[in-house]
Amino acid sequence: MSLDADLAAFLELVEARTISGETPLMHMLSPEKARIEYDASTQILDVPGPAVGSVTTLDIACRDGQLINARLYSPTEFIGKPGPFPVLLYFHGGGYCIGGLDSHDSLCRSLAALTPCCVLNVAYRLAPEYRFPTAVHDAQDAYQWVLSSGTAYNLDVTRLAVGGDSAGGTLATGLAIAAQQEKWPQPAYQVLLYPCTSAWQDTASHQRLKQGYLLEAETLQWMFNNYLFAETDRVDWRFAPLQANNLGHLAPAFLALAEYDPLLDEGILYADKLKAAGVSTLVKIYPGMTHDFARLGNIVSEADQVRKDIAHALAKTFYPNQNMN
Repeated sequence: MSLDADLAAFLELVEARTISGETPLMHMLSPEKARIEYDASTQILDVPGPAVGSVTTLDIACRDGQLINARLYSPTEFIGKPGPFPVLLYFHGGGYCIGGLDSHDSLCRSLAALTPCCVLNVAYRLAPEYRFPTAVHDAQDAYQWVLSSGTAYNLDVTRLAVGGDSAGGTLATGLAIAAQQEKWPQPAYQVLLYPCTSAWQDTASHQRLKQGYLLEAETLQWMFNNYLFAETDRVDWRFAPLQANNLGHLAPAFLALAEYDPLLDEGILYADKLKAAGVSTLVKIYPGMTHDFARLGNIVSEADQVRKDIAHALAKTFYPNQNMN
């Protein structure tokens, strides 16, 4: 399928503003400026999230004594009910350098309302101030926090899924791998929106879509260079899950990929490796879409569709005795 017409028009506008110098490409900005621009663009590109029953801001203690913020969404369906309730532990995208609680507020609200389930959106620390593997450790500490303290917030730790988009998807599936290796409880499900999985960005989709499709090749390397200490970090499975030797006995996974995303091929490769290891894996490639389309609710209807698809997959996991068809 050709690139979605509305997305194509949007990308033409982005290119024109870039050529004029009005909107520099992200890799031309400082991380601080890039974060401001990214959060500001969210207000234009995405729709407001639906109303939910409650939103609670939390602090999670990390292994180094620092605190990270998190935002817990509970849907209206749970008001007045005894619980405990299923929960999705979510990690935002942004190449480990940008993004946060506000940039993914709409997405998390939608998943909470549509599933329904609680969603814990985690503001892991960002690079270059905090380089690899700080984000990994923050994700693991957040997972352990849910397991140890979730019951105090009426969360059902036996119905705990992990999810994320882009780099957040890498953090999410990394939790499943770490749980397997460390003998932690395995999550109930993995939601992986166009995750980063490869040590090197050398697939055909990276070559074909390296410029002009929202995620620029130079921007992706700018992000990774800010995040990693050294090139040798690239072959660490915590950065590149395709490097993991054993993916057996991981939680079932849903990979939502985009046809015009440079990360497409590595997403398919990771799905194939999960399947080869015996992991129940659902893959859906959204035609005509680019990277980050799940946050482009003001541009494409597929942003709403992928949220519904994720919610449906989560609901089948969280409520196995209910008919979700």
